[in-house]
Amino acid sequence: MADILTFYTNPMSRGQIARWAIEESGASYETVLLDYATTMKQEPFLSINPMGKVPTIVHNGQVVTECAAICAYLAEAFPDAGLAPTPAERADYYRWLFFGAGPLEQAVTNRAMGFAPTDDQGRMAGYGNYDLAVDVLEKAVAASPYIAGDRFTAADVYVGSQVIWGVQFGTLPKRAAFEAYIARLVSRDAYVRAKGIDLALIAEAQATAA
Repeated sequence: MADILTFYTNPMSRGQIARWAIEESGASYETVLLDYATTMKQEPFLSINPMGKVPTIVHNGQVVTECAAICAYLAEAFPDAGLAPTPAERADYYRWLFFGAGPLEQAVTNRAMGFAPTDDQGRMAGYGNYDLAVDVLEKAVAASPYIAGDRFTAADVYVGSQVIWGVQFGTLPKRAAFEAYIARLVSRDAYVRAKGIDLALIAEAQATAA
C-alpha cells in the first residue's frame, strides 16, 4: 500500500522545519493549512493533536508531533533518503538533536521572555544559562561540516533550523561558525524548495488579508 502522509501546518510557524524535513525525505504528501485562531484550535484537528499546535504529520494513520520527533521519524520512515544516522554518526545525531530540542530551545525561549536564571536556578535548569548553551552549540557546529559528522542528516534539519532562525531574528548571535553552517544548509535543494513553498503561502495569505 502506498504511503499516505498528511502535513498539518501554518507557513508562519515551526511547520517550516517539518516541511524542509519532508522535502528532504522525498515523500509525497498532502498539506492541510490551519489558522491559529480557528481551525488549529477546533475539531477535527484537536483529535489529531490535542495541543492544538503545528506542525503535525499523520503517516499511514500514525500521528507524529514535535519538530525534532518529526525529523527523526521521517528519517526512519523513508530510509532511501539517507537522513538517518550511520552507526558511527548515531551518538552525535541523537545528542545534538535532543540538545536542540531541549537545552537550546529552553535557553533561547527564556531569554526572549526576559528570564535569566540565577546561578542557583541555572543548576536546576537543563541549559545552565544562555551563554553556556550558545557556546556549546557553536563548538558543535564548528567541529565538523554537519552536526553528526561529514554528512547531512535529519538532525541538521532541526538543529540547522534553530541556527538559521536564531541568527536571522537575533535570538542567537552572529558567529562565524553559525554563518558557515547556515551557508551549507540553505544551499540544499530541499531547503530551497520548502522555503519557496512557505514563502508563497505567506504571500498568498497576506494578499488575501489585504
